[in-house]
Amino acid sequence: MVTHKSERAQYIAYRPIRPSDLEALQEIHASLFPIRYESQFFLNVVNSRDIISWAAVDSSRPYEKADELIAFVTARVVIPSQAEVDDILQCDTSDKNRRLVYILTLGVAQQYRNLGIASSLVREVINYASSIPACRAVYLHVIAYNRPAILFYRRMAFRCLRRLPYFYYINDQHFDAYLYAYHVNGGRSPCSALDLIVAVATYLRSFFMSLTTRLWKHGDVVPAWPKCKEANSLLPNSNRIIQGADSSGLQCV
Repeated sequence: MVTHKSERAQYIAYRPIRPSDLEALQEIHASLFPIRYESQFFLNVVNSRDIISWAAVDSSRPYEKADELIAFVTARVVIPSQAEVDDILQCDTSDKNRRLVYILTLGVAQQYRNLGIASSLVREVINYASSIPACRAVYLHVIAYNRPAILFYRRMAFRCLRRLPYFYYINDQHFDAYLYAYHVNGGRSPCSALDLIVAVATYLRSFFMSLTTRLWKHGDVVPAWPKCKEANSLLPNSNRIIQGADSSGLQCV
C-alpha cells in the first residue's frame, strides 16, 4: 500500500524536545551531519539550557516509535553584538533591549523530506521570536554552496543580507557563508550598497522623467524611456561535500 505525502504529513506532530529525546537527537544529528557534536550541546538542548528547540514526530508509526524524534530545530535567543546590529537591523542606538533569535541546527530525517516538516519547524521559531516584544529578527548562516538550504530559506521569505567570506573553516579549507534573516516585530534590515544604488537610480529616473515632462509641455520631443526591471542576484551552486564543520548554522532540509 502506497501512502501519499499529504496523507503521511497529517500524522506529523510537533512538540518541544525533552530529556527522553537525548539518544534519538544524537543519532539523527550523527546521521545528517558529517561532524561530531559535543555531548554538552545535546544536554543543553534536551534540558533547555539556553537553547530552545522543537521536535517533529510521526504518530502513525508503531506505538514504541510514535513519539520518537524524526526532525528537529534548535535555536538561541541572543543579545546582538554591534556587528549583528549593523548586519541585520536598522541601527537604533536607543533600543538597548533588542534581541535576536539565532537558528543553530535544523534537520529532517531523509525519509521524511518534502513533507513540509522543515517549514513547520522554522515557523515555530518565527512564532516564538514574534512572541518576544524585544526580538527583531530570526537569523542564521548557510554555507555558500548549500543550494537546497538557500532555496528553502528564500521560500520561507528569509532575506539574504550579506555574503561573509571565509566564515567556515572545514578540513583546513575556508568557505563563505550567507547571512539570512527574517524580521519580526517591526525589525528592519539596514540599507545595503545595492539599496543605496537603487534609491539613487530611482531618484534620478524620477528627476529626468519630470524634466522630460516639462520639456514636452514646451513642445520638445521626448525620447523613449526604457522601463526599469528589478535585478535579482543569483547565488552560486557547488557540489563540494562537507567533511567537517563547527556546530553552528548547519542546515539539513
